[in-house]
Amino acid sequence: MRFSDTGIGGVKLVEPEVFGDHRGFFMETWQARKFAAAGIDLPFVQDNHSRSVQGTLRGLHYQLPQTQGKLMRVIAGEIYDVAVDLRRQSPTFGRWLGFILSAENKKMLWVPPGCGHGFYVTSEVAEIVYKCTDYYAPEHEHTIRWDDPDLAVEWPLVAGRPPLLSGKDAKGKSLRDAVLFP
Repeated sequence: MRFSDTGIGGVKLVEPEVFGDHRGFFMETWQARKFAAAGIDLPFVQDNHSRSVQGTLRGLHYQLPQTQGKLMRVIAGEIYDVAVDLRRQSPTFGRWLGFILSAENKKMLWVPPGCGHGFYVTSEVAEIVYKCTDYYAPEHEHTIRWDDPDLAVEWPLVAGRPPLLSGKDAKGKSLRDAVLFP
């Protein structure tokens, strides 16, 4: 398994070793010792599975308090996965990074506590499975607008069409008005 630093403290791109032949493939997607050696030593307490159609944008989400780290992986289709540093004391505060995660490339993204997260579905359909380091707590969930001008995330919108948003995501706050991490 290869862990690559990304330029935002704690955010890592994870590339599992894939063993494949004419029958299919095998890969390890999580192992406590390997992740701990890479600096990811938090317990996972919840696994989630999300399915979305092309053009769906989910995010930018985070919880405060009861923060969550998330290990994102696509098992069908392709997404553009984004992490945003929301830690005011961080030298990369307000910086975002985006990565293509797909069933084909098998890459995973570790989004540590203190970062916002969102994704946009570029394929016809995408299924995402992810591990969380704390339980979902809707009373502590916050959303920053996907199109916040201070963040200026460059989403790869299909044919330039506006994304499909939930009501909650459409009402996200600006970075300037959001509750943020110290």
